[in-house]
Amino acid sequence: MQKIENKIIYNTTEEIVNPSHTALIVWDVQNMFLNLIFNRQEFTSNLSSVIELARRTNVPIFFTRHKPLPTRFESSARLGMMSRLYTRLGLDRIIQTATKEELDFVIKPKLSYQQQEEGQEQQQEQNEIVIDKHTESIFIDTGFEHMLQSAGIVTVVFTGFATEYGIESSARDSSSRGFYSVVVSDCVSSPDKEGHNRSLENMKKMITITSSKDIEKIWSK
Repeated sequence: MQKIENKIIYNTTEEIVNPSHTALIVWDVQNMFLNLIFNRQEFTSNLSSVIELARRTNVPIFFTRHKPLPTRFESSARLGMMSRLYTRLGLDRIIQTATKEELDFVIKPKLSYQQQEEGQEQQQEQNEIVIDKHTESIFIDTGFEHMLQSAGIVTVVFTGFATEYGIESSARDSSSRGFYSVVVSDCVSSPDKEGHNRSLENMKKMITITSSKDIEKIWSK
C-alpha cells in the first residue's frame, strides 16, 4: 500500500481483493454454456469454492445473464456481431432452442423465502444480485456502477464465461471507470482454449490475474 498525494493505492493482491471493498461477478454461468467449455470440471469446482468463500466473507455476488434486446430495438452492428459470435462459438442453435433449465444458472444465487398466506415468495438476498444485461459490459444500462459506488466497492473480481468476450470486455471497462479489476484465471473459461489463454495473456498487462487458490488464502484469513 502506498500514498500518492491524498490517495491510498493498493499494490498487492491481498490489499486489492480485501473483502471489505470487493464484489464478485459470476458472468453468464448458465447450463447451456457448460458443455461447451474446455475445462468444465475444474472450472465448476473452482468457481463453487470461490462463491462459497464470498458468501462466508460477506462479499457481494452479482450473477449476470445475457438478455438480448428485441430485434427492432437493437442496432444492426450489434445484431451482425452477435450472429457471427454465436456461430463461431456454436451458440446459435443452443440459444434459439434453449429450455428454461438450460437458461438457468449452474450455481444458483441464494434466495430468501418470505412466507405468504398461500405458498412462499422467493426474493433475492441483499448480497446476491441477478443482473440482466444486453452487451459485453456489465456497466451498460444495468445500474451496476451505481450499486458499487453506493456500497463503497472499489474492486471487481471477475469469473465466468467467456474469457475473451464478456470477461475481458467488462474487466477493461471496469479499469477504465476507476475500479481495481481482477480476473480469477481458473474460474473463467471459453469453448476456445487458445482464445482463453490469449485473453489472459493480454489482460495481465493492465489487470490483476490471480487464481482461486490465491483468493482462498486471502479470503480465508
